[in-house]
Amino acid sequence: MKIVIPEKISPKGIQELENEPGWSVVKLTPASVQDGSLVKELADADALIVRSAVKVTSTLLDAAPKLKVVGRAGIGVDNVDLEAATRKGVVVMNTPGGSASSVAELTLGFMVALAREIPRADTTTRAGQWEKKSLQGTELQGKTLGILGLGRIGLEVARRAAVFGMALLAYDPFVSALAVRESGAKLVSLDELYAQSDYLTLHVALTPDTRDMLNAAAFAKMKKGIRIINCARGELIDQTALLEALQSGQVGGAALDVFQKEPPAGSPLLSAPHLIATPHIAGSTDEAQERVGHRIASQIKDYLANGIIQNAVNVPSVGYEEYKELQPWLDLGQKLGALLAQLGGSQPRELALRYSGDLADWNTELIRNSVLTGLLNHTLSEKANVVNARTMAEKRGLAIHEGSWRNTRNQLRSLSVLLKGDEGEVHLQAAVLNGQARLLGLDDIDLEAPLSEHLLVLRNDDVPGVIGHIGTVLGKNGINIASFALGRQQKSDASAEQLRGEKPLRAVAIVEVDGPVDTGVLQQLKSVPAIHSALPVRL
Repeated sequence: MKIVIPEKISPKGIQELENEPGWSVVKLTPASVQDGSLVKELADADALIVRSAVKVTSTLLDAAPKLKVVGRAGIGVDNVDLEAATRKGVVVMNTPGGSASSVAELTLGFMVALAREIPRADTTTRAGQWEKKSLQGTELQGKTLGILGLGRIGLEVARRAAVFGMALLAYDPFVSALAVRESGAKLVSLDELYAQSDYLTLHVALTPDTRDMLNAAAFAKMKKGIRIINCARGELIDQTALLEALQSGQVGGAALDVFQKEPPAGSPLLSAPHLIATPHIAGSTDEAQERVGHRIASQIKDYLANGIIQNAVNVPSVGYEEYKELQPWLDLGQKLGALLAQLGGSQPRELALRYSGDLADWNTELIRNSVLTGLLNHTLSEKANVVNARTMAEKRGLAIHEGSWRNTRNQLRSLSVLLKGDEGEVHLQAAVLNGQARLLGLDDIDLEAPLSEHLLVLRNDDVPGVIGHIGTVLGKNGINIASFALGRQQKSDASAEQLRGEKPLRAVAIVEVDGPVDTGVLQQLKSVPAIHSALPVRL
């Protein structure tokens, strides 16, 4: 076996690979991409291990006909072309959680630095000043820490903050109450987290919902003088709003290891009062780099020697022809999961899937995990995939049930999903028709709609005037309607009240629009009593 390593990783990991009889390890530098030596060595390589400097492109993969596995010493795989790797049957592995302790420790270090104004104390003392009186700080003990996101890093932060005697609050719509209790935190709503926290630390993924989630409106809901820590993604915070909040004193201090643009040269935020800024170093410790380097080497060895796959992020066990047939259904599954996440509210408890027609004979594990991927990735900072999605879901207390339905030989191949949670349940039915993902039912009401990027989902009474009202409001606000799907409750499913005419039948509408719909438009839509809910969805 030949393993090529064009970046520096743990010497211990390299030694583990070199100890295997008949194996060779070729150590290069990132410059090997430019000088052509990496391509040359990959011609007969079985494995490639990278960190973040080397980009594993489709062109690079084409130069490696024997390649079996790519290992990423770290969690992010943005520098690896996953589609190309899957198409070529190359397994891609990463090392999630390897830097969780490092990130958690920097988070606590930021909190101490903010509480005691350590950066200003250092600067003024070096300048010959003795600001002892003006540098009177505060303790962490007795303060309330709000944790946005209880993945690996959030849990590590919770464990460390508890030792400081802090009260712990958490918001994470995809974690079970049991997991929260074991962390020592109390699960609260997002508004409660904002209102009660003295310190707020971010550990969530970047999604359309979380982008700029800390904005002017969010800061207004927080305690005056709250301190913010962000070691996750810079895009989670509206930097203009943060600057204004720091200047006004609404936010008493902020520590940022990440920025919307990196490096943040020239950013006005860097001149803000009570701000600590570091150059994205949360995971950059000797221990973390040693840990992930050794871990990826061990994973590569286990795979090449024994076929054991750990922390894979693509579909290693499916051939390309089967993958091509599955791909539209995997795409459908992810969209259904994302739709469930947005329609189902917080605290999902159970997910049931039913495969109809000959779909039940397929590799439904991959389809199921695609649904879970869409569901989990709506909020989680640790990215789920078709390999690890079920494990991640079960760790968060989500019960999963599966079944099949074979009625007739020509029965439509379709997928039905039901999500139950604290706020009710959502039932969806969908299929791939002519290569396109289509929704066939919502809440047991039949309709056909595209699963496009921007949708508006409305639940309403089946009474005259609703469709006209929707069209009028959207048209008045310059929102173009790409398609309009309607469905209504069948009388056979109606209650006695509905049959007597005392209560109208239910209806749903799914409107495909060209862009996002803001809250002002939603309020206009809900201004008529017949429309019970109007929810914008992005897939």
